Amino acid sequence: MTVIRSRRLGLLALAVVGLLVVAGGWRILASDRVGQAGQPGDPAAPVPVTTIARAEKHEVVETLAVTGTLVAREEVLVGAEVDGLRIISFEVDVGDHVAAGQVLARLDHAQLDTQLAQSDANIAKAEAAFQSAQASIAEAQASAIQSQASLERTQALRGNGNASAEQLLARQTEVKVAESRIASAQETAHSATADKALALAQRNDIALRIARAEIKAPVAGVVSERQARIGAVVGMSSQPLFRLIRDGEVEFRAEVTETGMPRVAIGQTVELQLTGFDRPVRGTVRLVDPTVDATSRLGRVAVTLPAEPGLRPGVFAQGTIETGRRPALTVPLSAVFFSADGAYVQAVRDGDLVERRPVETGFVGDGRVEIRRGLAEGEAVVLRAGSFLRNGDRIAPVSPPVAAATAG
Repeated sequence: MTVIRSRRLGLLALAVVGLLVVAGGWRILASDRVGQAGQPGDPAAPVPVTTIARAEKHEVVETLAVTGTLVAREEVLVGAEVDGLRIISFEVDVGDHVAAGQVLARLDHAQLDTQLAQSDANIAKAEAAFQSAQASIAEAQASAIQSQASLERTQALRGNGNASAEQLLARQTEVKVAESRIASAQETAHSATADKALALAQRNDIALRIARAEIKAPVAGVVSERQARIGAVVGMSSQPLFRLIRDGEVEFRAEVTETGMPRVAIGQTVELQLTGFDRPVRGTVRLVDPTVDATSRLGRVAVTLPAEPGLRPGVFAQGTIETGRRPALTVPLSAVFFSADGAYVQAVRDGDLVERRPVETGFVGDGRVEIRRGLAEGEAVVLRAGSFLRNGDRIAPVSPPVAAATAG
């Protein structure tokens, strides 16, 4: 089955085509006729030899014309994650392919190194204070045990009358002092623990900032832009230092009229002609925007493209989206005359009589026109319709070569 690629045409454009066909028809008539026809049905008038074509089923491919631009499928912004550091080197340039985690630039972290060493010293100091407090706790606990034992002996002697009240009071005071020393040593230990935890937190923060002094690629891709310069002081609120095209994937972002948007669906084939390319590039519809811009009345369609060298964001492209395929009854484009009253063909009935017949047309493309109403499959029509034949004229029909009939 022949495949016809077609698109919708407006009535005005088709009328222009029809007028051009008529102009050509007069020239063709001079060679096709054996003489001039007289009045319809006049038996004495010479019968012109006229090429005919038949209404046949062909597969119609509906297409939608689109224009747009190549863009990065996903653009990744890479900036500094630390404030106040100066750029000392760049490890990549625009156009380089980078892996996830690869270093893109380095920042000066000498000051942070000093702060890290100070944090390590604070941690060691807090650890020493904690160990000292632990020793004081152990010593105070031992003293408390001894004081408690002395108090118990004094209490026993006091019960026998062998110890004075002053001695008992002294032993009780010793116990309280020992308990107080334990509490004080424990408080010192708790304070040392807190100091150590704070010093550790500060160290971790400084270590993280040092690690972030190496600016790394969060994903694999291609460097599309580098904005900073060596010596610049960066910050988290600064503009991005790099822009990456994730995985180097470039896609076509098409603008489609609001009337064409309902015909577009994910998975449809797209054929593009790109500026600077000597061959078309084929892609697939990946995403259809659910909204239409209220001002431009255009919707957006994203088209996935193959990974080919030379595909760069910003390149202009135009092409067609294949929105449907179906079998349809068609005739050559030259067989249809388009006028202000509509389209018609010059059908051939009873083998040799011309009959002007209105038809409803559909898709047009590859030199053929879809006939939705007015003809049946297999019916003959004059190959080149025009005013040189009138309703009721007799003709001597001849079939064209196969190639000519197909081309119209």
